[in-house]
Amino acid sequence: MSYDRLVVEADGASRGNPGAAAGGAVVINPETGDVLARAGVLCGEASNNVAEYRGMIEGIDIALALAPQGSIHVRMDSKLVVEQMSGRWKIKHPDMQDLARRARELMGSHRVTFEWVPREDNARADAAANNALDRGESYREL
Repeated sequence: MSYDRLVVEADGASRGNPGAAAGGAVVINPETGDVLARAGVLCGEASNNVAEYRGMIEGIDIALALAPQGSIHVRMDSKLVVEQMSGRWKIKHPDMQDLARRARELMGSHRVTFEWVPREDNARADAAANNALDRGESYREL
């Protein structure tokens, strides 16, 4: 099944900041509220900001596979990542510059929008990131 629009909730977790880190993502059908996919990606030793970017990239990658012609709305509790990906804030850190470049290459000409949400509204993505850390491995559940 292909979708016209999907929502990606993305987050990162770092135990130590920097420390063991993982990004998490949940892909949602906004019309039904159904969770279509969950994923967690281990980042090794990294900052929470790097983990946030990695969760976002993972979520966008899954959403593009499910909605190759659709639009994607990314919701995150990281003001930094949302503002940087929206083009309102400069990206100074080299690791985040590389990750933002990778995200933009992945997005290509697709319509992707970004929204900051309060931490309590991002619990599913946080759980996905922590699940990867607890498992000690990256995963995708489609």
